[in-house]
Amino acid sequence: MSLHSIPPTRCESSPLHRTRMALRARKSTDRLASRQLIWPLFVQEGVGQITPIASMPGCARISIDRAIEQVAEASCAGLAGIALFPVVPNHLKDPRGQESRNRDGLMARAIRALKAAAPDLLILSDVALDPYSSDGHDGVVIDGKIDNDATLPLLAEMAVVQAQAGADLVAPSDMMDGRIGVIRQALDAAGYSQVGICSYAVKYASAFYGPFREALESAPRVGDKRTYQMDPANHREALKEIRLDEEEGADWLMVKPGLPYLDIVSLVRGHSTLPVAVYHVSGEYAMLKAAAAIGMFSYEEALLESLSAIHRAGADLIVTYGALDAGRRLASGPPVGDSPK
Repeated sequence: MSLHSIPPTRCESSPLHRTRMALRARKSTDRLASRQLIWPLFVQEGVGQITPIASMPGCARISIDRAIEQVAEASCAGLAGIALFPVVPNHLKDPRGQESRNRDGLMARAIRALKAAAPDLLILSDVALDPYSSDGHDGVVIDGKIDNDATLPLLAEMAVVQAQAGADLVAPSDMMDGRIGVIRQALDAAGYSQVGICSYAVKYASAFYGPFREALESAPRVGDKRTYQMDPANHREALKEIRLDEEEGADWLMVKPGLPYLDIVSLVRGHSTLPVAVYHVSGEYAMLKAAAAIGMFSYEEALLESLSAIHRAGADLIVTYGALDAGRRLASGPPVGDSPK
């Protein structure tokens, strides 16, 4: 049974449901398949809204009604799921990201609507303060510094709100220490022990995130994120991070970015039995689009080759802005590498 055939039931006992979800994530083939792909979507307020993202050709901020149309396409293409990110209006942002815990806020409404529209797709919901914070950071800023411990209960409450709305996995991308354990405890206490945690366990401070921050309008107002994201020169820390997150209750592990960190993907795969997801990030996608636009190569062929390399390095699932393009191509054409040149 493939990952995208997980039934939308909420009555299975939690550890068993999460174990089955993990096993399906690992049920991959040697070749890249659409069921291994997760498509990020940026949702915004309004009706009938499509706001193109200049640095990411083919991507846009879309209102919930438009997102419903998009998830129907994703389901038809056989994708594993969607990763959901909210574009929060500036007037709703504050230093502690209160809007992130709003049960009737944009994120919660989007999860409910999209789960109802495409129950066969997994929904991964982003857990971090930066879309909601007036400071643009993933954690609470106090006296000019990120306060890790002050952030943890806010992340836990956010995760519970998303679980209540229908998320299959909450995906903490914030990189605060100890957040997986706090979130797992909060989900279990609230009765959502069937909801999994996809931890951004290995997230590097990368230049490749630029287009994403434009898309969410969430760049830090002061400073950067190097104090809580990982040093690109450090590979040993990856093993420490995955060990801690496994001990705290993570169900999936995420490595981010993708292609520049294939050695890290392979390292994580070799040291964990959990499903490994890899984020083929906005900058990687944008480079493919830019190069294809000036005729350097075929976008679709380069995309499939890139995703196949990530899969070959050890990824069970890949989050990519090209998921729908790749899924359609995989369904209609020969597998990558089979066409003679």
